Amino acid sequence: MDSSLFSPLPTPAEMNAWDKAASKDFGLGTAMLMENASREGLAVIRETFEDIRELAVLVFAGSGNNGGDAIALARHLHDGGAKVLLLLARPGRAYKGAPGFHLRLAKLCGVPVAGLVRFKPTDFPNPDLVVDGLLGTGLRGEPSPQYAAWIDTLNDIGGRAYVLALDIPSGLSGETGRPAQATVLADATVTFEAAKLGLALPQAKDYAGELFVRTIGMPRVLREKLPPGHYLMTRDLRELLPVADPGLHKGQAGKLLIIGGSGGLTGAPVLAALGALRAGAGLVTVACPWGVEKVLKAGHPEVMTWPLGQGETWTPDMAQAVKARIGQFQAVVLGPGLGRDQGAQAFMEALGALPLPMVLDADALYWLAQDRAKLANLGSNLVLTPHPMEMSRLLGLTLDQVEEDRFGAARSLAGQCLATVVLKGPGTVVSAGDDPLARAYLSPFSVANLAVGGSGDVLSGVLGALLARSISPLPAACLGVYWHGLAGQIMSENFPYRGNLASEIATALPRALTEWMDADS
Repeated sequence: MDSSLFSPLPTPAEMNAWDKAASKDFGLGTAMLMENASREGLAVIRETFEDIRELAVLVFAGSGNNGGDAIALARHLHDGGAKVLLLLARPGRAYKGAPGFHLRLAKLCGVPVAGLVRFKPTDFPNPDLVVDGLLGTGLRGEPSPQYAAWIDTLNDIGGRAYVLALDIPSGLSGETGRPAQATVLADATVTFEAAKLGLALPQAKDYAGELFVRTIGMPRVLREKLPPGHYLMTRDLRELLPVADPGLHKGQAGKLLIIGGSGGLTGAPVLAALGALRAGAGLVTVACPWGVEKVLKAGHPEVMTWPLGQGETWTPDMAQAVKARIGQFQAVVLGPGLGRDQGAQAFMEALGALPLPMVLDADALYWLAQDRAKLANLGSNLVLTPHPMEMSRLLGLTLDQVEEDRFGAARSLAGQCLATVVLKGPGTVVSAGDDPLARAYLSPFSVANLAVGGSGDVLSGVLGALLARSISPLPAACLGVYWHGLAGQIMSENFPYRGNLASEIATALPRALTEWMDADS
């Protein structure tokens, strides 16, 4: 899939490899990249404040590259007329290499410098702006007690000033997005060349504040040569959506079969069908047991039904009926409301593999988890959509283990079954088992309004509709996740304190698509 439709999310180690390659292969020295980064930081400050000549600025600078960015920024602010105090975490002689070069230059330019060890907030009362350049992405584990104390001091001052973090708030993991016990609470973060993976994860939002991503001169060929393992979904994914022909016939817009529903579980397949129809599917049919068909159909004339058998539960004979007519459809969603009784299990056993692109959701995943040996080589035309508990069953892990490493869980399941996996939840993750690079794609949406029963059923319908339009599984998964998340964002505008229904998420899909397609690039 075209990586230009996504934003790269390098880990700290991958970003370090970019830095080294920029210097070794292209002659872009660290001091030059620091200068570029500091100028981008200055540009963000100028966008935030009307006149930097009126600013009182405290700059916290560690002795690493993050501190070098901060030192160079302090010089630019000083040269621009701001009242600046540069606070060093270590004695000046400890600043070597590029940070040392920028410190010497700052002193030559007259930037006031003091040591953090002896600094008291009363030494510089009432700053307007505090710049965090203490630790950057190099932190592993908890900050040392001394750095933790300085972070606490920065946060105390930041309670009455604007805090700008350079690259990443100190104390926040650039890989997991998890905060240390002492972590800078920034009003904004300007990150350089690409957002670090941790910054894009939901748990980082309260610490990073508004995120600015600014390039600092890394050649595109370098990033292509050393691609990261993670990408953020962007609005550019819309380029993968087929344009609707004015002469389109309903039979050409995708024929989707949803297999699900059972006694007491008729809502799930209906929500999947509504999601598919609102996503533009031309014809949607729900195959269900005969005994629940009237309840399932009631109030939804747009949804076609295919009653099977005689009762409210599934039987192996129904599987034979489905396979006999499967050629009438272009994609399948299997599982919403299927049930967990022995009849559903027997139906799944008899159904086996189908020769169409498929979404496996809900109870289909439950039955798959009962015999994990069946995961092997399910096939690349499948999309599995587990939530974290379903993922824990499929992988034989605890829920905490799944949540501890969501990317790893998605990659692991995708690699075992060779299918595309959508691990749902805040910051949904997509990974494809047939991708030799094992890349993972992250949704930019973390919306509480999507945390409602039936939301996942709507998503499975959206995915099914996209597969029925001959979009291959990985692009379909990314498109569907982004589209569903955008609809959830609309829900958050209409229902800021939640309370929306899953059916309303489906209803919001056309509006979400309109905003998505009409948005400025």
